[in-house]
Amino acid sequence: MSTTRRAARERALALLYEADVRGVPADAVLEGLPVAPDPYAVDIVTGVATDAARIDELISTYAKGWTIDRMPVVDRAILRLGVQELLGSADVPSGVAISEAVALASAYSTDESGRFVNGLLARIARELADTAPDSSPDAASS
Repeated sequence: MSTTRRAARERALALLYEADVRGVPADAVLEGLPVAPDPYAVDIVTGVATDAARIDELISTYAKGWTIDRMPVVDRAILRLGVQELLGSADVPSGVAISEAVALASAYSTDESGRFVNGLLARIARELADTAPDSSPDAASS
């Protein structure tokens, strides 16, 4: 039986955090696991690994007054997860992706992180919606 998407996001967050702390690509962490996590967690982590440059560029572009390296590691992982959902999960509305990322930030980071994540992901979602041709943004899924 599959886990809930919220639990899958929490697992993806832990894997993205581990990858960042270890300084390895996110998909390398997946390869080292004895048992694969929930498929949705795998989709998020592999999506972040595949689109890492674009995701970090979006975060860097819209993070007013912050460099990506200066952000707390957990916030950076949450933002990467949230941007990946905005880019690559056509079945997840932007509002849900943002709300779930804010919930993760509120649970696992500082008191201010929820507002920071909300504002940054909302700016990115607006930009993606403004630049999308006719439909919601779709990541390069292989």
